[in-house]
Amino acid sequence: MNKMGQGRRAHVIVVGNEKGGSGKSTTAMHIAVALLKDGHSVATIDIDARQGTFSRYIANRERFISVSNNATEMPAHFQIDAIEDGTAPEAQLEKLRYIIEGAWVNHTAVVIDAPGSDNTMSRLAHSFADTLVTPINDSLIDFDVLAHVDGAKMRILAPSHYSEMVWQQKKVRADRDGGSIDWIVLRNRISSLDSHNAREVDRLVKDLSKRIGFRTVPGLSERVIFRELFLVGLTILDLKDATGAKALSPSHIAARQEVLSIITAIGLHRPDVAAL
Repeated sequence: MNKMGQGRRAHVIVVGNEKGGSGKSTTAMHIAVALLKDGHSVATIDIDARQGTFSRYIANRERFISVSNNATEMPAHFQIDAIEDGTAPEAQLEKLRYIIEGAWVNHTAVVIDAPGSDNTMSRLAHSFADTLVTPINDSLIDFDVLAHVDGAKMRILAPSHYSEMVWQQKKVRADRDGGSIDWIVLRNRISSLDSHNAREVDRLVKDLSKRIGFRTVPGLSERVIFRELFLVGLTILDLKDATGAKALSPSHIAARQEVLSIITAIGLHRPDVAAL
């Protein structure tokens, strides 16, 4: 087995955010399926066992394949047991290390769904990220996961606990193997309507990105189809092939493009191998 930081290994993508309802598991699933359809061998790891949304999404996909006899792509999936007090025992942390190391050797990409809270398992996963993807809803409330804001003067007071944690794991990663973490903030559910709130979020995100070093990329818009697809384990990229649809609506085409833009931003799109 490869040692950490030596030889060829998979690209690790951690989808992390310490606030619920940001579309984290939906984002993780769409990234994983996009990479599968793009010719990558993908392992997925759910360390948010208390919620388990990512694992339920994968299970729904398995059921769809079983019932429909459809040869829809599946990742190799792993789930880590929940921890109760925020501190995982060393044996559990070691299990996660072994799973990641094994995925490095056997796959070209690993997608990890981190919990919406700070714990030792989440910190360890973040420290292995080549790319950290943090989805946030486009609101001042959700911006608080990145930084604390003076509501009266609309200026950034200080980075949030989550941003501080990411900074610490960047240092852990650099000390361990000399690697770096490319941090991408996805602005999900951006409204098409201009508003004062949207303009303020845009200004604050751009300001903070310069201070603490992340890139911003448009994420997934608010669409009912995403909630419907979860129930059958499919993604917007599966609609045509898995359901036999003859044509996609303009909304679905736009949603597919949003996913492709995320994969392109991560740097793993392989147009020479497959087309999304």
